[in-house]
Amino acid sequence: MNKEIKKIAIVRLSALGDIINSAIVLQFIKNRYPNAVIDWISEEIFLDALKAHPDIKNVHTINLKQLKKEKSFQLLKENISKLRDLGTYDIIIDMQGLIKSAIVARIIGKNTHGFDKYSTRESLAAFFYKTTSHISYEENVVKRNCFVVADALGFSITDDMILNKKAIFPITNNFELRSNKKNIALIIGASWKSKIYTKELIVQVCNKLKEQCYIIWGNTNERSEAEWICKNSKYTTLAPSLQLNELISFLSQMDLVIGNDTGPTHIAWAQNIPSITLLGPTTTRMIYETPKNIGIKSPSKVNIMKIDKNDFSIKEIPYERVVKEAKELLNNGI
Repeated sequence: MNKEIKKIAIVRLSALGDIINSAIVLQFIKNRYPNAVIDWISEEIFLDALKAHPDIKNVHTINLKQLKKEKSFQLLKENISKLRDLGTYDIIIDMQGLIKSAIVARIIGKNTHGFDKYSTRESLAAFFYKTTSHISYEENVVKRNCFVVADALGFSITDDMILNKKAIFPITNNFELRSNKKNIALIIGASWKSKIYTKELIVQVCNKLKEQCYIIWGNTNERSEAEWICKNSKYTTLAPSLQLNELISFLSQMDLVIGNDTGPTHIAWAQNIPSITLLGPTTTRMIYETPKNIGIKSPSKVNIMKIDKNDFSIKEIPYERVVKEAKELLNNGI
C-alpha cells in the first residue's frame, strides 16, 4: 500500500464468529498504517460490537436478512443507495469471499480486493474484484483473514504477530462475579443442532470441575436448556441476559471458556482468555489454537467443502477429556 492510500473499507457482513476472527486485522493495519481510516460494513445485528472498536471510524450496516425475508425491491434500492453514498475509498477489502459480500464491495466502489476463484467456495465472487489474493480454502480461517488483508495492503502478518495480539475488543462493562473459585463460562448454543454438546455432558463437566460455572444462553430455547443444567448441577449459575457488548465484557473476565464452535466461544480467543472449543461437524481450521486456546475434535471425518450438518459426533467427545483439559488450563494459570 502506498502512502497516498488513507481510507479503507472492510466488508465482513456476518456471522458473529467470522466477524470476531476477522477483527484481529484492525490492530495490525493500525500498527503498520497508523493514519489509516478504517470503515467496516456488516449486517445490522453486529453494530454494537463493532462501533465500540477504537480502530474503526465508522460502521455501515445493511440488512440482508430483512431483504431475503421481505423480498422488497424498494428495500433493495434503499440498501444499494446507502452503499453508494458511503463516499470514496482507496481500497475495499472483502474478507468474506461470498457472492453477496463481493457484490456489496463492488457497489461501494471499484477498487475492490478479495480472494481469487481458487480460494473460496463461491468462485464467482472473484469476478467482482479488481485484485485478488490466493490462499488455500483449507487454511486456518484466522490466517486466511489476515492474509487477504495484509496482501491487499502490502505488508505481512506473521504467526508471532497473531499469537502476541492484543485483546481484539474493548471491555465496556464490569461484572461482579460471585465466587472466589475459578470462573468458567460454558457456551451451550450454536447455529446448528449438530454443533451442540449435550446438556447431560455439560452437567458432568461442571460437576467434575467443581468451580463456578456460568451457563451462557442467547435465546428462549437456550435459556430452557441452561435452566435444566443449573437444576442438575450445584456448581452452575444461570448467566444474565447479555447484549453482545456485555457478553464480550463478561467473557473477558472469565478464567476459562468452554463451548461449541460458535461466535461466543471465539470471543475467548479474541480476548486472550483460555478456552476449549468442542468440534463435531467442523474442524480446528475454524479456530486459532494456542497454548491456552485449544480444540477438541470428535472422531468424525470432515469434508470442509461439504460440511455434514447431520454429523452429531460431538456427543462422542468424552466429558472426562474436557475436564482433564480444563483442569490443565486452570492449573497452569495460563
